[in-house]
Amino acid sequence: MSNQKTMLAYRVHEFGAPEVIKAEQVELPVPGPGEVLVKVHAAGVGPWDGWIRSGNSALPQPLPLTLGSDLSGVVETIGPDVDGFEAGDEVYGVTNPRFIGSYAEYAIAQASMIGHKPKKIDHVEAASIPVIASTARQALFEQAGLKAGQTVLIHGAAGNVGAYAVQFAHKAGLRVVATADARDIETVRNLGADQVIDYQKERFEDVVKNVDAVIDLVGGETQTKSFAVLKRGGKLISAVSKPDQEVAASFGVSASFFLVAVNTRELNEIAESVDDGSLKTKVGTVLPLTEAISAHEMLEGTREHAKGKIVLKVD
Repeated sequence: MSNQKTMLAYRVHEFGAPEVIKAEQVELPVPGPGEVLVKVHAAGVGPWDGWIRSGNSALPQPLPLTLGSDLSGVVETIGPDVDGFEAGDEVYGVTNPRFIGSYAEYAIAQASMIGHKPKKIDHVEAASIPVIASTARQALFEQAGLKAGQTVLIHGAAGNVGAYAVQFAHKAGLRVVATADARDIETVRNLGADQVIDYQKERFEDVVKNVDAVIDLVGGETQTKSFAVLKRGGKLISAVSKPDQEVAASFGVSASFFLVAVNTRELNEIAESVDDGSLKTKVGTVLPLTEAISAHEMLEGTREHAKGKIVLKVD
C-alpha cells in the first residue's frame, strides 16, 4: 500500500433515498491519536446506516460522509497512543461514535471501538456482529441490570439484535420469554428462549406478567403495551424509540432508550463466545461493496434479502 494515495468509498453528499449513495475515489486517510487504519475486508449494513443516509440519524452528521460503521479487516497502520493492536492484526468492530466510514477499501477506526476478530469465522461473519451483539448485551446487563434467575421479555427475538439478546440472556441464567413470528418460533427456542409467543396469534400482555425487564426491539404499540407486563420497579429498555415517561411512571416502572457504546473489552468477550461455540451468528445476504445501493434498498424493504445481517464484501 506504500504507493497508494486514494481508495474507493461509498459516500453521500446529500440526504435521501438509496440513490444518493455515490462511489468515489477519495484520499487515503491517516490515523490520528488513538486511531488505526484498517484495510476493510467486510462491512456490515444496519438500519442506522439507512437513518444516516436519509438524514434521520440521532447524531449530527455533517456532509459529505462515507457510510458504514461495522467492519472486519486487518490493521494497516497505527496512529499515536494506541495500545493493544499492531499492523497485521485481524480486527472487527465499529469505526467511530458517528457510525460512519466503513463502506470503503480502508477505514479509520477508534482503537477503543475495535477488538480482535474471532479466530474461527471469516471477515464477512465477523462484520455482521459488532453493533447488534453489543446492543443486545448492553440492553440486558448495563441498561436493565439483569441477573441470573430474573425474567426478561424480549420483543423481536428472531431479529438481528433479538437473536443475540436471547442467547446472552440464556447463557447468563435468565428466564427468557420472547415474541416472534410463527415461522421463527423453533429457531428462537433453539437459541435458548424458555417461552416463545407467536405475536400474531396471542396477545403477549395476556400471557406474560411480572417480568423484571422488557427489551424492546420493535417499538410502537408493542412498546406501549409492554409497560403492563412489568413488575413494579421493573425496567423497559428500548433500542428503537424513546418510551413515554408519563406512562412508565403510571405503572411504577422505569423506561429508557439508549445508543450502544461499542468497546474493545466487550468485543473481545464476544469473540471468545463465538470461538468457543456458545454464540451463534446469522449472516443474511452478502453483496460486493459495489452493491451498496442494493443493500440500502434491502434496508428500505424495496428489495428482498435473506434473514440475518446484510454484509458488504470488500475485494
